Amino acid sequence: METKRIRAAALALIVTASICVSLSFATNVDNSPGWPEFHGSGRKNISPDIGLLKKWPEGGPQLLWKYSQCGKGFSGVAIARGMIFTAGDFGREEMVIALDMDGNLLWKMPNGEAWRGPSPGSRATPTYNDGAVYHMNPDGRLAAYEAPSGEQLWAVDLKSQFDAKFGIWAFAENVIVDGDKVLCMPGGPKSRVVALDKRTGKTLWVNTEIEHSAAYCSGIVVTNAGLRQLINMTQRSVFGLNVETGKLVWSAPFVPMSPQNALRPVFQDGYVFIACGHSSGGTLLKTDPGSNTASTVWHRRDLDDCHSGTVLLNGKLYGSACRQGGRCFYCVDFLTGKTIKLDSTLGKVGITCADGMIYALNHQGTMSLLAVTPDGFDIVSQFELTRKPANSYLAHPVVCGGKLYIRCDQDLYVYDVRAN
Repeated sequence: METKRIRAAALALIVTASICVSLSFATNVDNSPGWPEFHGSGRKNISPDIGLLKKWPEGGPQLLWKYSQCGKGFSGVAIARGMIFTAGDFGREEMVIALDMDGNLLWKMPNGEAWRGPSPGSRATPTYNDGAVYHMNPDGRLAAYEAPSGEQLWAVDLKSQFDAKFGIWAFAENVIVDGDKVLCMPGGPKSRVVALDKRTGKTLWVNTEIEHSAAYCSGIVVTNAGLRQLINMTQRSVFGLNVETGKLVWSAPFVPMSPQNALRPVFQDGYVFIACGHSSGGTLLKTDPGSNTASTVWHRRDLDDCHSGTVLLNGKLYGSACRQGGRCFYCVDFLTGKTIKLDSTLGKVGITCADGMIYALNHQGTMSLLAVTPDGFDIVSQFELTRKPANSYLAHPVVCGGKLYIRCDQDLYVYDVRAN
């Protein structure tokens, strides 16, 4: 009898230990470093990482691994639950790809036809939310996939269902998930913006109040004047929608010199910064809860930021301007537009921020590390990737879990940027 009790107790300990290990594993997976969508959680383009290198070794940080079968395109990476998601074109098909954290392929699933128009290749970065991955291809096919397996959950053709209209460079929107809604902008007269149920793809609401067609911009969801709003841009305006109802809350004109509004809006305390390249300039707007429009606080034509990935840090706005043909990295005061610092050596860059440092990737392959300072910034380190033609390195860099992710066409480079 005593022997049975001992065996039962031992078995209970084993089962308990197994449960604890399983729970610990699940917790580690859930709490693993994440960058679940374009520009990270909240789309502020600021990583929560700390303890990173403040200066890189000669030749750059250590390359951990490189994956060279991403497909053709410009998609960035999303990271969640120990998986890395991106997208690329393989022949006539666009594929959504999942890798493990060591760069091994987990799955690859089709999402419609590859884009063969101007600047061929994938555009959007997949969005992870609640166990699923969402991705819109350049032709307007929006699909949801089960994150662990890649099994397609649903797909919607925005052209056939919503009469979607896109510009010369096709759809480039990184869809956003808020609550139970997938928010996207077909841009057609019958459906400027739509909300789909994230589990089924069924239509929840459609907005037809907006007057203009879709641009190449990826929106943000913020709480503005106590109301949850989607802020995004059309080809000729910026707007805020009520996320719950789809009703237009406010809008303001923003007509660029070239029809390519692409820069993600920056929001803080009712202020919205927007910009476009080719001498269109940058504008700070102030929304008014009592009005259906927004007023201009300042406008600078020389801050013609195309799609650098602007960052707002401690009241300072950082980005990359064309400056009428001469590229310039800028730091200006957010509320006044006053210049704090300009630099013309970095060229056209895409940026992100982590641990008080700005990571700036030149479109031909120079990677720079900038320290954020009271006077703006200082360039502290640089290294060269494979030199390529202009506009090759357009996917914005990502810093997550002590690693720097750089995507360029077929290649995904992953570097160790931890201090210890």
